Amino acid sequence: MSVIIFLVVLVLIIAGGFLISFFWATKDGQFDDTYTPSVRILFDDEKEENPSSK
Repeated sequence: MSVIIFLVVLVLIIAGGFLISFFWATKDGQFDDTYTPSVRILFDDEKEENPSSK
């Protein structure tokens, strides 16, 4: 029975850690831009010109 109580406490601590990290990421602006990543693949990368090749 003590193993079950230990596991429940352990799971609650781990879940709390994930919840805190989610709120931290949300506050930090991790999920602000949801449009750009989905269309980034459609844009070509700009190539820098090498001045010595002219």
